[in-house]
Amino acid sequence: MVFSSEIFLFCFLPVALLGCRILRTTEQRNKWLLLLSVAFYAYGAHKVVFVLLFSVFVNWAIALLITGTESKRTQQWLLALDVVLNLSYLFYFKYYNFFRDNIQAITGNHSEFTRIALPIGISFFTFQALSYCIDVYRDNSRVQKSIFNVALYITFFPQLIAGPIVRFTTVSKEIGGRKITAEDFNEGTKRFVYGLGKKVLLANLLGIMADSIYAMDPSSLSTGTAWLASIAYTFQIFFDFSGYSDMAIGLGLMFGFHFLENFNYPYISRTVSEFWRRWHISLSSWFRDYIYIPLGGNRRGLKRQIFNLAVVWICTGVWHGANWTFILWGVIYGTLIILEKLLKIEKRNIPGVIMHIYTLLTVNFLWVLFRADNLSGAVGMLRVMLGASGTGLWDDTASFYLQENYTVLLLALLVSVPLVNRLKKNKAFAAAADVIRPFFVLLILLLSISFMVKGAYNPFIYFNF
Repeated sequence: MVFSSEIFLFCFLPVALLGCRILRTTEQRNKWLLLLSVAFYAYGAHKVVFVLLFSVFVNWAIALLITGTESKRTQQWLLALDVVLNLSYLFYFKYYNFFRDNIQAITGNHSEFTRIALPIGISFFTFQALSYCIDVYRDNSRVQKSIFNVALYITFFPQLIAGPIVRFTTVSKEIGGRKITAEDFNEGTKRFVYGLGKKVLLANLLGIMADSIYAMDPSSLSTGTAWLASIAYTFQIFFDFSGYSDMAIGLGLMFGFHFLENFNYPYISRTVSEFWRRWHISLSSWFRDYIYIPLGGNRRGLKRQIFNLAVVWICTGVWHGANWTFILWGVIYGTLIILEKLLKIEKRNIPGVIMHIYTLLTVNFLWVLFRADNLSGAVGMLRVMLGASGTGLWDDTASFYLQENYTVLLLALLVSVPLVNRLKKNKAFAAAADVIRPFFVLLILLLSISFMVKGAYNPFIYFNF
């Protein structure tokens, strides 16, 4: 089940809100939300829902065992067991076929293909569950004796499928007791509608354009057509993922939970390092706190810092998918960030325009690698974009796609920058915005529903991770 669907908007969400309105105690509401969250996941992944439930049980039980012993050595072994178990089923479901295929390609021995259903969002809920046990081990979080509280934390439907990756320390107090205020509910509704608009009115339309061009043979494309596909996907993945995060944060507020922000206008960044401080913040901070800093961070000299960054970015590439395109994508990002550190590029007096162009081009090129099905497809598209192959600089196909999509491309550009935030500093604009906002939110909702009913839909990109 996805947020941008009729069954969620008109059936699931009203029932969830009504139940929380009728039930009076936090414990009752927690059990109601837990029941709905498992049903939410089972609706589209009933064959592998046991993986999610197994994750809940394992991490709840091991966290209890960690706090049940005073031996530091035993605690370390228990934490190691938790990490191994979590990463084992993540490896099996997500990476087994990838590693097997590569080993077979090297050895020349081929066996029958094993079809393994990938549990939706397995990377998200596995990392979330891991962070709970690690925080309990570090005494950063209190252990939960109630399996229901741990289950709600891991399975809570707003952030279950595609994040943001929530720490238990962020929501522990609200799981124990929370109030759903009118202010939070109204803010959550507005945030949800904005996210829905990003997904349905921008990401979906941009996705149709990008998918249709990427489905073509790169050698048949003009340079202009290839660039239009690349730009469309660059906007699509941002509005697809940030739209989901907005909806998740909004839904959390509707039920009394306050999640941290996951995006902060990444396309205004001046460096690649800054881009990753603004993009998928919950994942970046997870790798920082649970891999980079434990490895030593920047405390053990430059060589060790470079090694630590390399490890983090290889892990980042692998986390995103079982494909060499993702691994290379992570390696290139890691290399660029290491070079920026060595050159201290953020401290140099380089004109902002040049830095913005450098960052946007880098991100855009790397999204081509991210989007491509394989390395040869990525190379083919990049060659056309650079004018090294294809059918020329511009053709009728490029003109067609530009004429059909220039409005949504321009709107995507305007929404991807903090234009409204700057305009709010003007008192007259801020006052007018307060009056217009309810009607604007209603308009976005109605337009989104209209597009949903017409069937202009494609799945959330990050569901695959």
